[in-house]
Amino acid sequence: MEENEYSGYWEPPRRRCCCARRGTQLVLVGLLTTVMWAGLLALLLLWHWETEKSLKQLGDAAIQNVSHVTKDLQNYQSNQLAQKSQALQMSQNLEELQAEQKQMKSQDSQLSQNLNELQEDLINVKSQNSELSQNLNTLQEDLVNVKSQGLNEKRAASDSLEKLQEEVAKLWIEILMSKGTACNVCPKDWLHFQQKCYYFGEGSKQWIQAKFTCSDLEGRLVSIHSQKEQDFLMQHINKKESWIGLQDLNMEGEFVWPDGSPVGYSNWSPGEPNNGGQGEDCVMMRGSGQWNDAFCRSYLDAWVCEQLATCDLSAPLASVTPTGPTPKNEP
Repeated sequence: MEENEYSGYWEPPRRRCCCARRGTQLVLVGLLTTVMWAGLLALLLLWHWETEKSLKQLGDAAIQNVSHVTKDLQNYQSNQLAQKSQALQMSQNLEELQAEQKQMKSQDSQLSQNLNELQEDLINVKSQNSELSQNLNTLQEDLVNVKSQGLNEKRAASDSLEKLQEEVAKLWIEILMSKGTACNVCPKDWLHFQQKCYYFGEGSKQWIQAKFTCSDLEGRLVSIHSQKEQDFLMQHINKKESWIGLQDLNMEGEFVWPDGSPVGYSNWSPGEPNNGGQGEDCVMMRGSGQWNDAFCRSYLDAWVCEQLATCDLSAPLASVTPTGPTPKNEP
């Protein structure tokens, strides 16, 4: 360029030569300055963008470095945009997570409330179940009471019927005896005394077993109503402890006979009845003939049954049919 600046002037050869040297020096100085500035610029670019490029061609290297820096800047900006986009996406995701967390908290609160309601419902169901169970137990108790009442009424009616039949049979026997008929007929192995037949059983039995055995023999445990009857029994028990029909199973202290008649005559031992031990509700006759209330599940070796004697109807009489007691098996 400097050569072009001086090309329009003509000078003498010596002076021109001198000027040419000076121009060359200036050119060299200018080139040296340019190289220094280019190196300084390259160093500055390396320092800023940390690039290492070849310094063979300073101009190309500077341009290439600038291009690389530009690309790096673009990449950096692109990365920043991507990071901003990612940050925005992460922010949106965070907001969505926070929203989901709030929703989960709301659902958790709702679930907790539902759980409390379910627990309350369970408590109510248990309470209702307990009430229903109590009502069922009450109904079962009422049913048992009704059954017991029905059985008691049936038993009372059966006892009344049996007593009525026995009274009719006694009346019939009195009528027949008033006409001269002998009413002293007893089954085999039974003994007759005052219009009744007696069976003196032997064998170890409880009171209830003796009662059932008498029922199987179409009789019942003996009822004693007079001293004469007591004396008759004493003659045949052979001083053995024997079960008789007296008992207070239904109500303590209220003794009754199997035929339903009241206790008019009695022959208690001194200090009896005393309901001692485990509870004594059945009556036995000792070998001495005196009575004692005893534990009903005790075993005695003897027991006495009775039934009404029948009449000898070989002679023709009025067409009236006697009615005897109806055997029954009671628990």
